[in-house]
Amino acid sequence: MLISNRLKRVVAVTGVAVAAAALVATPASAYGSPTTDVRLIAFNDLHGNLEPPSGSSGRVVLSDGKTVDAGGAAFLATHVKQLRAQVRNSLVFSAGDNIGASPVISALFHDEPTIEFMNKIGVKASVVGNHEFDEGYAELKRMQFGGCHPVDGCQFHDPFKGANFPFVGANVTFEKSGLPAVLPFSIEFSGGVPIGVIGATLKDLPSVVTPEAIKGLKFGDEVQAINRTSALLDLFGIKSQVVLMHQGDGTETAGPDDCKLRPGPAKVIAESVTPRVDAFFTGHSHQQYNCVVNDPAGNPRPLIQGASFGRLLSVIDVKINLRSRDVVRAETKAHNQIVTRDVTPDADVQALVAEAKTKAAPIANRQVGTITADLPAAGNATGESRLGDVLADAQLAGTLTNGAQIAMTNPGGIRADLLYKSSSNGEGDGVVTYGEAFTVQPFANIMQTITLTGAGLKAVLEQQWQGSITRILQISDSLHYSYDLSKPVGSRISNLTLNGAPIDPAASLRVSVNNFLAAGGDGFTELTKGTNLAGGPVDLDALLAYFKANPGITPPVTNRITAIG
Repeated sequence: MLISNRLKRVVAVTGVAVAAAALVATPASAYGSPTTDVRLIAFNDLHGNLEPPSGSSGRVVLSDGKTVDAGGAAFLATHVKQLRAQVRNSLVFSAGDNIGASPVISALFHDEPTIEFMNKIGVKASVVGNHEFDEGYAELKRMQFGGCHPVDGCQFHDPFKGANFPFVGANVTFEKSGLPAVLPFSIEFSGGVPIGVIGATLKDLPSVVTPEAIKGLKFGDEVQAINRTSALLDLFGIKSQVVLMHQGDGTETAGPDDCKLRPGPAKVIAESVTPRVDAFFTGHSHQQYNCVVNDPAGNPRPLIQGASFGRLLSVIDVKINLRSRDVVRAETKAHNQIVTRDVTPDADVQALVAEAKTKAAPIANRQVGTITADLPAAGNATGESRLGDVLADAQLAGTLTNGAQIAMTNPGGIRADLLYKSSSNGEGDGVVTYGEAFTVQPFANIMQTITLTGAGLKAVLEQQWQGSITRILQISDSLHYSYDLSKPVGSRISNLTLNGAPIDPAASLRVSVNNFLAAGGDGFTELTKGTNLAGGPVDLDALLAYFKANPGITPPVTNRITAIG
Protein backbone atom coordinates (compact mmCIF):
# COMPACT_ATOMS: atom_id res chain seq x y z
CA MET A 1 0.00 0.00 0.00
CA LEU A 2 2.78 2.44 0.87
CA ILE A 3 4.58 1.86 -2.44
CA SER A 4 1.30 2.27 -4.32
CA ASN A 5 0.49 5.55 -2.59
CA ARG A 6 3.94 6.92 -3.23
CA LEU A 7 3.80 6.04 -6.91
CA LYS A 8 0.37 7.61 -7.24
CA ARG A 9 1.81 10.84 -5.92
CA VAL A 10 4.73 10.67 -8.35
CA VAL A 11 2.31 10.06 -11.23
CA ALA A 12 0.12 12.91 -10.06
CA VAL A 13 3.04 15.31 -9.95
CA THR A 14 4.13 14.20 -13.42
CA GLY A 15 0.61 14.88 -14.65
CA VAL A 16 0.86 18.39 -13.29
CA ALA A 17 4.15 18.76 -15.15
CA VAL A 18 2.51 17.82 -18.45
CA ALA A 19 -0.23 20.34 -17.87
CA ALA A 20 2.36 22.92 -16.91
CA ALA A 21 4.17 22.52 -20.20
CA ALA A 22 1.00 23.39 -22.08
CA LEU A 23 0.08 26.21 -19.72
CA VAL A 24 3.35 28.06 -19.97
CA ALA A 25 3.58 27.78 -23.77
CA THR A 26 1.83 31.15 -24.02
CA PRO A 27 4.00 33.62 -25.97
CA ALA A 28 6.04 35.98 -23.82
CA SER A 29 4.35 39.00 -25.35
CA ALA A 30 1.14 38.01 -23.59
CA TYR A 31 2.78 38.83 -20.28
CA GLY A 32 4.01 42.27 -21.29
CA SER A 33 7.56 41.39 -20.24
CA PRO A 34 10.16 38.87 -21.49
CA THR A 35 11.12 37.82 -17.98
CA THR A 36 9.62 37.32 -14.55
CA ASP A 37 11.37 37.69 -11.21
CA VAL A 38 11.24 34.83 -8.71
CA ARG A 39 12.84 34.76 -5.27
CA LEU A 40 13.87 31.41 -3.80
CA ILE A 41 14.37 31.37 -0.01
CA ALA A 42 15.74 28.44 1.97
CA PHE A 43 17.07 27.46 5.37
CA ASN A 44 18.87 24.31 6.41
CA ASP A 45 19.63 22.23 9.49
CA LEU A 46 17.03 23.90 11.71
CA HIS A 47 17.04 20.90 14.09
CA GLY A 48 13.93 22.06 15.88
CA ASN A 49 15.54 25.24 17.21
CA LEU A 50 12.31 27.13 17.76
CA GLU A 51 13.71 29.29 20.55
CA PRO A 52 16.70 31.52 19.77
CA PRO A 53 19.73 29.22 20.14
CA SER A 54 22.28 30.15 22.80
CA GLY A 55 26.05 30.47 22.90
CA SER A 56 28.02 30.12 19.68
CA SER A 57 25.06 28.26 18.18
CA GLY A 58 23.11 31.53 18.28
CA ARG A 59 25.66 33.78 16.61
CA VAL A 60 26.67 34.46 13.01
CA VAL A 61 30.32 35.26 12.34
CA LEU A 62 30.89 38.13 9.92
CA SER A 63 33.76 38.53 7.46
CA ASP A 64 35.63 40.79 9.88
CA GLY A 65 35.33 38.29 12.72
CA LYS A 66 32.62 40.19 14.57
CA THR A 67 29.44 38.33 15.50
CA VAL A 68 25.71 38.99 15.38
CA ASP A 69 23.10 37.25 17.54
CA ALA A 70 20.78 35.35 15.24
CA GLY A 71 18.07 32.73 15.05
CA GLY A 72 14.73 31.96 16.63
CA ALA A 73 11.62 30.77 14.81
CA ALA A 74 9.55 33.91 15.45
CA PHE A 75 12.34 36.12 14.10
CA LEU A 76 12.90 33.81 11.15
CA ALA A 77 9.22 34.04 10.27
CA THR A 78 9.39 37.84 10.27
CA HIS A 79 12.46 37.83 8.01
CA VAL A 80 10.73 35.42 5.63
CA LYS A 81 7.74 37.77 5.42
CA GLN A 82 10.03 40.73 4.74
CA LEU A 83 11.89 38.88 2.01
CA ARG A 84 8.67 37.74 0.38
CA ALA A 85 7.24 41.24 0.51
CA GLN A 86 10.16 42.51 -1.57
CA VAL A 87 9.52 40.09 -4.45
CA ARG A 88 5.94 39.12 -5.23
CA ASN A 89 6.86 35.71 -6.62
CA SER A 90 8.66 33.99 -3.74
CA LEU A 91 9.03 30.38 -2.65
CA VAL A 92 10.35 28.96 0.64
CA PHE A 93 12.26 25.68 0.90
CA SER A 94 14.36 23.67 3.32
CA ALA A 95 17.61 21.82 2.63
CA GLY A 96 16.92 19.19 5.29
CA ASP A 97 17.51 18.25 8.93
CA ASN A 98 14.50 20.26 10.03
CA ILE A 99 13.90 17.72 12.79
CA GLY A 100 16.00 15.40 14.91
CA ALA A 101 18.75 16.41 17.34
CA SER A 102 16.30 19.05 18.54
CA PRO A 103 15.96 21.01 21.78
CA VAL A 104 13.53 19.64 24.29
CA ILE A 105 10.55 21.91 23.45
CA SER A 106 10.39 20.30 20.02
CA ALA A 107 11.84 16.86 20.73
CA LEU A 108 9.46 16.05 23.62
CA PHE A 109 6.66 16.18 21.06
CA HIS A 110 8.55 14.25 18.38
CA ASP A 111 9.22 17.53 16.53
CA GLU A 112 5.57 18.14 15.72
CA PRO A 113 5.91 21.83 16.74
CA THR A 114 8.71 22.27 14.20
CA ILE A 115 6.62 20.83 11.38
CA GLU A 116 3.76 23.15 12.39
CA PHE A 117 6.19 26.09 12.30
CA MET A 118 7.29 25.16 8.80
CA ASN A 119 3.66 24.99 7.73
CA LYS A 120 3.05 28.45 9.15
CA ILE A 121 5.84 30.08 7.15
CA GLY A 122 4.73 28.41 3.93
CA VAL A 123 7.55 25.97 3.19
CA LYS A 124 6.88 24.46 -0.24
CA ALA A 125 9.32 21.52 -0.21
CA SER A 126 12.10 20.03 1.88
CA VAL A 127 14.76 17.50 1.03
CA VAL A 128 15.12 14.69 3.54
CA GLY A 129 18.26 15.03 5.63
CA ASN A 130 19.86 12.25 7.63
CA HIS A 131 18.11 13.42 10.80
CA GLU A 132 14.69 13.08 9.19
CA PHE A 133 15.38 9.34 9.59
CA ASP A 134 16.42 9.45 13.27
CA GLU A 135 13.20 7.78 14.42
CA GLY A 136 12.90 5.60 11.33
CA TYR A 137 11.04 5.60 8.03
CA ALA A 138 7.62 5.05 9.59
CA GLU A 139 8.05 8.18 11.70
CA LEU A 140 9.11 10.16 8.62
CA LYS A 141 5.85 9.08 6.98
CA ARG A 142 3.97 10.31 10.04
CA MET A 143 5.75 13.67 9.78
CA GLN A 144 4.54 13.85 6.18
CA PHE A 145 0.98 12.59 6.47
CA GLY A 146 0.13 13.22 10.12
CA GLY A 147 -1.42 11.07 12.83
CA CYS A 148 -0.58 10.37 16.45
CA HIS A 149 2.67 8.82 17.58
CA PRO A 150 2.19 5.04 18.01
CA VAL A 151 3.56 5.07 21.56
CA ASP A 152 3.13 8.59 22.95
CA GLY A 153 -0.02 9.57 21.09
CA CYS A 154 -0.80 13.19 20.25
CA GLN A 155 0.75 15.19 23.08
CA PHE A 156 1.10 18.56 21.38
CA HIS A 157 -1.96 18.98 19.17
CA ASP A 158 -4.63 16.36 18.54
CA PRO A 159 -4.69 15.53 15.74
CA PHE A 160 -1.24 16.14 14.30
CA LYS A 161 -1.94 16.97 10.66
CA GLY A 162 1.53 16.48 9.22
CA ALA A 163 3.50 18.61 6.79
CA ASN A 164 1.77 20.78 4.19
CA PHE A 165 4.86 20.38 2.01
CA PRO A 166 6.44 17.29 0.44
CA PHE A 167 9.67 15.69 1.58
CA VAL A 168 11.75 14.99 -1.52
CA GLY A 169 14.78 12.85 -2.23
CA ALA A 170 15.52 11.59 -5.73
CA ASN A 171 18.19 9.17 -4.50
CA VAL A 172 16.10 7.49 -1.79
CA THR A 173 14.59 4.19 -2.93
CA PHE A 174 13.40 0.90 -1.55
CA GLU A 175 16.27 -1.55 -1.55
CA LYS A 176 14.35 -4.50 -2.98
CA SER A 177 12.13 -2.85 -5.59
CA GLY A 178 14.16 0.21 -6.52
CA LEU A 179 10.97 2.29 -6.34
CA PRO A 180 10.98 5.79 -4.80
CA ALA A 181 10.69 5.82 -1.00
CA VAL A 182 9.97 9.57 -1.04
CA LEU A 183 9.01 11.86 -3.89
CA PRO A 184 11.99 12.57 -6.17
CA PHE A 185 10.84 16.11 -6.95
CA SER A 186 8.18 18.74 -6.51
CA ILE A 187 6.86 21.29 -9.00
CA GLU A 188 6.03 24.78 -7.81
CA PHE A 189 4.44 27.56 -9.87
CA SER A 190 5.67 31.09 -9.39
CA GLY A 191 5.67 34.07 -11.71
CA GLY A 192 3.57 32.16 -14.20
CA VAL A 193 6.13 29.41 -14.77
CA PRO A 194 6.74 25.98 -13.26
CA ILE A 195 9.90 25.41 -11.25
CA GLY A 196 11.21 21.90 -10.71
CA VAL A 197 12.51 21.27 -7.19
CA ILE A 198 14.77 18.22 -7.01
CA GLY A 199 15.77 16.70 -3.69
CA ALA A 200 18.99 14.79 -3.05
CA THR A 201 20.36 13.68 0.29
CA LEU A 202 23.87 12.46 0.99
CA LYS A 203 24.63 9.06 -0.51
CA ASP A 204 26.62 8.24 2.62
CA LEU A 205 23.56 8.67 4.83
CA PRO A 206 23.78 5.06 6.10
CA SER A 207 27.09 5.94 7.78
CA VAL A 208 25.49 8.65 9.94
CA VAL A 209 22.22 6.92 10.91
CA THR A 210 21.65 3.75 12.90
CA PRO A 211 21.05 0.78 10.56
CA GLU A 212 17.63 -0.06 12.02
CA ALA A 213 16.29 3.42 11.19
CA ILE A 214 16.83 2.97 7.44
CA LYS A 215 16.33 -0.76 7.09
CA GLY A 216 15.07 -1.58 3.60
CA LEU A 217 16.10 1.76 2.09
CA LYS A 218 18.87 2.57 -0.38
CA PHE A 219 20.63 5.89 -0.90
CA GLY A 220 22.07 6.31 -4.38
CA ASP A 221 24.64 8.55 -6.00
CA GLU A 222 23.59 12.20 -5.83
CA VAL A 223 24.73 13.21 -9.32
CA GLN A 224 23.08 10.26 -11.03
CA ALA A 225 19.79 10.80 -9.19
CA ILE A 226 19.71 14.54 -9.89
CA ASN A 227 20.55 14.05 -13.57
CA ARG A 228 17.89 11.36 -13.97
CA THR A 229 15.24 13.51 -12.33
CA SER A 230 16.30 16.63 -14.20
CA ALA A 231 15.94 14.83 -17.53
CA LEU A 232 12.41 13.76 -16.60
CA LEU A 233 11.44 17.31 -15.67
CA ASP A 234 12.95 18.62 -18.90
CA LEU A 235 10.98 16.06 -20.89
CA PHE A 236 7.79 17.61 -19.57
CA GLY A 237 8.87 21.17 -20.24
CA ILE A 238 10.09 22.11 -16.77
CA LYS A 239 13.14 24.18 -17.70
CA SER A 240 13.74 26.11 -14.45
CA GLN A 241 15.23 23.68 -11.97
CA VAL A 242 16.66 24.02 -8.46
CA VAL A 243 18.24 21.36 -6.24
CA LEU A 244 17.70 21.07 -2.51
CA MET A 245 20.73 19.03 -1.49
CA HIS A 246 21.40 17.77 1.99
CA GLN A 247 25.12 17.65 1.43
CA GLY A 248 27.65 20.38 2.08
CA ASP A 249 31.27 21.41 2.30
CA GLY A 250 33.44 22.77 5.06
CA THR A 251 34.83 26.29 4.98
CA GLU A 252 37.61 28.36 6.38
CA THR A 253 36.48 31.07 8.81
CA ALA A 254 34.39 33.37 6.65
CA GLY A 255 31.31 35.57 6.57
CA PRO A 256 27.85 34.56 5.35
CA ASP A 257 28.48 35.65 1.76
CA ASP A 258 32.10 34.59 1.47
CA CYS A 259 33.21 31.52 -0.47
CA LYS A 260 36.20 29.87 1.16
CA LEU A 261 35.34 26.22 0.70
CA ARG A 262 37.51 23.37 1.82
CA PRO A 263 37.53 20.35 -0.53
CA GLY A 264 34.26 18.50 -0.11
CA PRO A 265 31.44 16.73 -1.92
CA ALA A 266 28.99 19.61 -2.49
CA LYS A 267 31.15 21.61 -4.90
CA VAL A 268 32.10 18.46 -6.79
CA ILE A 269 28.42 17.53 -7.17
CA ALA A 270 27.45 21.05 -8.24
CA GLU A 271 30.17 21.08 -10.88
CA SER A 272 29.17 17.65 -12.19
CA VAL A 273 25.38 17.81 -12.37
CA THR A 274 23.68 18.49 -15.70
CA PRO A 275 23.61 22.12 -16.91
CA ARG A 276 19.80 21.95 -16.81
CA VAL A 277 19.96 22.64 -13.05
CA ASP A 278 20.10 26.35 -12.25
CA ALA A 279 20.91 26.55 -8.52
CA PHE A 280 21.87 24.53 -5.43
CA PHE A 281 20.73 25.05 -1.87
CA THR A 282 22.88 22.86 0.40
CA GLY A 283 22.97 21.71 4.01
CA HIS A 284 24.38 19.07 6.36
CA SER A 285 27.77 20.67 7.08
CA HIS A 286 26.28 23.58 9.12
CA GLN A 287 28.53 26.05 7.28
CA GLN A 288 27.84 29.44 5.76
CA TYR A 289 28.95 30.17 2.21
CA ASN A 290 27.74 31.82 -0.97
CA CYS A 291 29.59 30.50 -4.00
CA VAL A 292 29.30 30.46 -7.76
CA VAL A 293 30.40 27.30 -9.56
CA ASN A 294 30.43 26.47 -13.25
CA ASP A 295 28.29 23.66 -14.62
CA PRO A 296 29.75 21.16 -17.14
CA ALA A 297 28.91 23.60 -19.97
CA GLY A 298 30.89 26.37 -18.28
CA ASN A 299 27.86 28.39 -17.13
CA PRO A 300 27.77 29.79 -13.58
CA ARG A 301 25.21 28.79 -10.97
CA PRO A 302 24.93 29.48 -7.22
CA LEU A 303 25.94 27.03 -4.50
CA ILE A 304 24.81 28.34 -1.13
CA GLN A 305 24.32 27.24 2.49
CA GLY A 306 22.97 29.10 5.51
CA ALA A 307 24.83 27.80 8.58
CA SER A 308 22.28 26.05 10.85
CA PHE A 309 19.64 26.46 13.57
CA GLY A 310 17.72 29.13 11.62
CA ARG A 311 20.46 31.76 11.84
CA LEU A 312 20.54 32.50 8.12
CA LEU A 313 18.12 32.48 5.21
CA SER A 314 19.70 31.68 1.86
CA VAL A 315 18.18 33.79 -0.90
CA ILE A 316 18.55 33.25 -4.65
CA ASP A 317 16.88 35.78 -6.96
CA VAL A 318 16.36 34.55 -10.50
CA LYS A 319 14.92 35.95 -13.70
CA ILE A 320 13.02 33.46 -15.80
CA ASN A 321 12.54 33.97 -19.54
CA LEU A 322 8.83 33.61 -20.20
CA ARG A 323 9.39 32.27 -23.69
CA SER A 324 12.00 29.60 -22.91
CA ARG A 325 10.74 29.12 -19.34
CA ASP A 326 14.38 28.84 -18.24
CA VAL A 327 16.47 30.83 -15.78
CA VAL A 328 18.58 33.63 -17.21
CA ARG A 329 21.79 32.62 -15.49
CA ALA A 330 23.59 35.94 -15.94
CA GLU A 331 20.85 37.69 -13.95
CA THR A 332 20.95 35.36 -10.92
CA LYS A 333 21.88 36.91 -7.58
CA ALA A 334 22.32 35.19 -4.22
CA HIS A 335 22.93 36.21 -0.64
CA ASN A 336 22.63 34.91 2.90
CA GLN A 337 20.25 37.00 5.02
CA ILE A 338 21.05 37.07 8.75
CA VAL A 339 18.03 36.25 10.91
CA THR A 340 18.64 39.12 13.29
CA ARG A 341 16.69 39.54 16.49
CA ASP A 342 16.11 43.27 16.07
CA VAL A 343 12.84 42.77 14.19
CA THR A 344 9.36 42.31 15.63
CA PRO A 345 8.85 38.59 16.19
CA ASP A 346 5.99 37.04 14.27
CA ALA A 347 3.08 36.85 16.70
CA ASP A 348 1.59 33.63 15.35
CA VAL A 349 4.87 31.74 15.46
CA GLN A 350 5.76 33.25 18.82
CA ALA A 351 2.51 31.87 20.21
CA LEU A 352 3.35 28.42 18.84
CA VAL A 353 6.78 28.49 20.47
CA ALA A 354 5.33 29.74 23.76
CA GLU A 355 2.80 26.91 23.75
CA ALA A 356 5.49 24.30 23.17
CA LYS A 357 7.67 25.83 25.86
CA THR A 358 4.82 25.92 28.37
CA LYS A 359 3.83 22.32 27.73
CA ALA A 360 7.46 21.15 27.99
CA ALA A 361 8.34 23.28 31.03
CA PRO A 362 7.58 20.78 33.83
CA ILE A 363 10.22 18.47 32.41
CA ALA A 364 12.57 20.91 30.71
CA ASN A 365 13.11 23.22 33.70
CA ARG A 366 13.96 20.51 36.22
CA GLN A 367 17.46 21.00 37.67
CA VAL A 368 19.74 18.04 37.01
CA GLY A 369 23.18 19.38 37.92
CA THR A 370 25.51 22.32 38.35
CA ILE A 371 28.69 23.54 36.67
CA THR A 372 31.25 26.13 37.74
CA ALA A 373 31.94 27.58 34.26
CA ASP A 374 30.98 27.17 30.62
CA LEU A 375 31.46 23.76 29.02
CA PRO A 376 31.87 24.52 25.30
CA ALA A 377 31.21 21.84 22.71
CA ALA A 378 33.86 23.14 20.30
CA GLY A 379 37.23 21.47 20.45
CA ASN A 380 40.62 23.09 21.00
CA ALA A 381 43.48 22.91 18.51
CA THR A 382 43.73 19.14 18.95
CA GLY A 383 39.98 18.63 18.68
CA GLU A 384 39.46 17.91 22.38
CA SER A 385 36.38 19.56 23.87
CA ARG A 386 35.76 20.37 27.53
CA LEU A 387 32.15 19.27 27.19
CA GLY A 388 33.26 16.21 25.24
CA ASP A 389 35.56 15.30 28.12
CA VAL A 390 32.68 15.47 30.60
CA LEU A 391 30.39 13.41 28.37
CA ALA A 392 33.00 10.70 27.88
CA ASP A 393 33.71 10.60 31.62
CA ALA A 394 29.97 10.28 32.26
CA GLN A 395 29.69 7.43 29.77
CA LEU A 396 32.59 5.59 31.36
CA ALA A 397 31.03 6.00 34.81
CA GLY A 398 27.71 4.74 33.45
CA THR A 399 29.23 1.54 32.06
CA LEU A 400 31.68 0.57 34.81
CA THR A 401 29.45 -2.39 35.63
CA ASN A 402 30.29 -3.71 32.14
CA GLY A 403 33.96 -3.64 33.07
CA ALA A 404 34.51 -0.53 30.94
CA GLN A 405 37.98 1.00 31.04
CA ILE A 406 37.61 3.62 28.31
CA ALA A 407 34.71 5.59 26.84
CA MET A 408 34.64 7.44 23.53
CA THR A 409 31.91 9.55 21.93
CA ASN A 410 31.50 11.13 18.51
CA PRO A 411 31.69 14.94 18.23
CA GLY A 412 28.63 15.06 15.98
CA GLY A 413 26.54 13.77 18.87
CA ILE A 414 27.32 16.86 20.96
CA ARG A 415 24.73 19.37 19.82
CA ALA A 416 25.19 22.46 22.02
CA ASP A 417 27.29 24.13 24.71
CA LEU A 418 26.48 23.93 28.40
CA LEU A 419 26.65 27.47 29.69
CA TYR A 420 27.13 28.74 33.23
CA LYS A 421 24.65 31.49 32.44
CA SER A 422 21.49 29.45 32.33
CA SER A 423 19.44 29.78 29.17
CA SER A 424 16.35 29.05 31.24
CA ASN A 425 16.56 32.12 33.48
CA GLY A 426 19.41 34.19 32.02
CA GLU A 427 21.31 34.21 35.31
CA GLY A 428 24.86 33.08 36.02
CA ASP A 429 23.86 30.39 38.45
CA GLY A 430 25.61 27.36 36.99
CA VAL A 431 22.37 25.37 37.06
CA VAL A 432 21.96 22.72 34.36
CA THR A 433 18.36 21.89 33.51
CA TYR A 434 17.02 18.74 31.92
CA GLY A 435 16.19 20.75 28.82
CA GLU A 436 19.77 21.99 28.50
CA ALA A 437 21.22 18.51 29.02
CA PHE A 438 18.75 17.10 26.50
CA THR A 439 19.77 19.71 23.93
CA VAL A 440 23.39 18.57 24.31
CA GLN A 441 22.54 14.88 23.81
CA PRO A 442 19.13 14.49 22.16
CA PHE A 443 19.58 11.20 20.28
CA ALA A 444 18.77 8.68 23.02
CA ASN A 445 21.71 6.56 21.90
CA ILE A 446 22.29 3.44 23.97
CA MET A 447 25.70 2.86 25.49
CA GLN A 448 27.42 -0.37 24.52
CA THR A 449 30.66 -1.80 25.87
CA ILE A 450 32.83 -3.93 23.57
CA THR A 451 36.21 -5.60 23.77
CA LEU A 452 38.98 -4.29 21.53
CA THR A 453 42.64 -5.12 21.44
CA GLY A 454 45.14 -2.32 21.95
CA ALA A 455 45.86 -2.53 18.23
CA GLY A 456 42.14 -2.37 17.49
CA LEU A 457 41.77 0.76 19.62
CA LYS A 458 44.62 2.39 17.71
CA ALA A 459 42.94 1.43 14.42
CA VAL A 460 39.73 3.12 15.59
CA LEU A 461 41.59 6.31 16.44
CA GLU A 462 43.34 6.27 13.06
CA GLN A 463 39.89 6.51 11.45
CA GLN A 464 39.44 10.02 12.84
CA TRP A 465 40.86 11.23 9.50
CA GLN A 466 38.75 10.23 6.50
CA GLY A 467 39.58 12.09 3.32
CA SER A 468 38.73 15.74 3.81
CA ILE A 469 36.77 15.01 6.99
CA THR A 470 38.26 14.99 10.48
CA ARG A 471 36.20 13.73 13.43
CA ILE A 472 38.09 13.71 16.73
CA LEU A 473 36.47 11.30 19.17
CA GLN A 474 35.97 12.65 22.67
CA ILE A 475 37.61 10.35 25.20
CA SER A 476 37.44 9.59 28.91
CA ASP A 477 40.29 10.71 31.15
CA SER A 478 41.52 7.12 31.43
CA LEU A 479 42.83 7.31 27.85
CA HIS A 480 45.60 9.61 26.61
CA TYR A 481 47.39 9.61 23.26
CA SER A 482 49.26 11.73 20.71
CA TYR A 483 48.85 12.21 16.98
CA ASP A 484 51.16 13.53 14.27
CA LEU A 485 49.54 15.10 11.20
CA SER A 486 52.83 15.05 9.31
CA LYS A 487 52.53 11.28 9.06
CA PRO A 488 50.22 9.48 6.61
CA VAL A 489 46.67 8.52 7.51
CA GLY A 490 46.78 5.20 9.31
CA SER A 491 50.07 5.96 11.04
CA ARG A 492 49.32 9.07 13.07
CA ILE A 493 48.47 7.71 16.54
CA SER A 494 51.13 7.06 19.18
CA ASN A 495 51.77 7.09 22.93
CA LEU A 496 48.50 5.44 23.92
CA THR A 497 48.15 5.07 27.67
CA LEU A 498 45.46 3.66 29.95
CA ASN A 499 45.46 5.30 33.36
CA GLY A 500 49.04 6.40 32.71
CA ALA A 501 50.39 2.99 31.62
CA PRO A 502 51.34 2.22 27.98
CA ILE A 503 48.75 0.15 26.13
CA ASP A 504 49.97 -3.20 24.83
CA PRO A 505 48.73 -3.79 21.23
CA ALA A 506 47.78 -7.34 22.27
CA ALA A 507 45.91 -6.30 25.41
CA SER A 508 42.15 -6.77 25.70
CA LEU A 509 40.38 -3.53 26.53
CA ARG A 510 36.75 -2.85 27.46
CA VAL A 511 35.63 0.23 25.53
CA SER A 512 32.25 1.97 25.79
CA VAL A 513 30.70 3.77 22.81
CA ASN A 514 27.13 4.57 21.81
CA ASN A 515 25.19 2.22 19.57
CA PHE A 516 25.63 4.56 16.59
CA LEU A 517 29.41 4.27 16.79
CA ALA A 518 29.28 0.57 17.62
CA ALA A 519 27.51 0.02 14.29
CA GLY A 520 30.33 1.80 12.44
CA GLY A 521 28.70 5.23 12.36
CA ASP A 522 30.68 8.25 11.11
CA GLY A 523 32.98 5.85 9.28
CA PHE A 524 34.42 4.22 12.42
CA THR A 525 34.09 0.76 10.93
CA GLU A 526 36.85 -0.67 13.14
CA LEU A 527 34.41 -0.52 16.05
CA THR A 528 32.25 -3.17 14.38
CA LYS A 529 35.08 -5.63 15.07
CA GLY A 530 34.50 -5.34 18.82
CA THR A 531 33.44 -8.47 20.70
CA ASN A 532 31.56 -9.38 23.90
CA LEU A 533 29.05 -6.56 23.56
CA ALA A 534 27.21 -5.53 26.71
CA GLY A 535 24.40 -2.98 26.80
CA GLY A 536 24.34 0.07 29.03
CA PRO A 537 22.20 3.12 29.77
CA VAL A 538 20.96 5.73 27.34
CA ASP A 539 23.71 8.33 26.92
CA LEU A 540 21.55 11.11 28.35
CA ASP A 541 20.73 9.02 31.41
CA ALA A 542 24.44 8.40 31.95
CA LEU A 543 25.03 12.15 31.84
CA LEU A 544 22.20 12.86 34.28
CA ALA A 545 23.54 10.27 36.71
CA TYR A 546 27.02 11.80 36.43
CA PHE A 547 25.66 15.27 37.19
CA LYS A 548 23.85 13.92 40.23
CA ALA A 549 26.96 12.19 41.53
CA ASN A 550 29.26 15.14 40.80
CA PRO A 551 27.70 18.49 41.69
CA GLY A 552 29.63 21.60 40.70
CA ILE A 553 31.48 20.10 37.73
CA THR A 554 34.57 22.11 36.81
CA PRO A 555 35.69 22.23 33.15
CA PRO A 556 38.42 19.60 32.71
CA VAL A 557 41.93 20.45 31.59
CA THR A 558 42.08 19.48 27.92
CA ASN A 559 45.25 17.38 28.00
CA ARG A 560 43.98 13.98 26.91
CA ILE A 561 44.95 14.44 23.27
CA THR A 562 48.32 15.87 22.24
CA ALA A 563 49.35 16.99 18.77
CA ILE A 564 53.01 16.51 17.89
CA GLY A 565 55.10 17.23 14.82
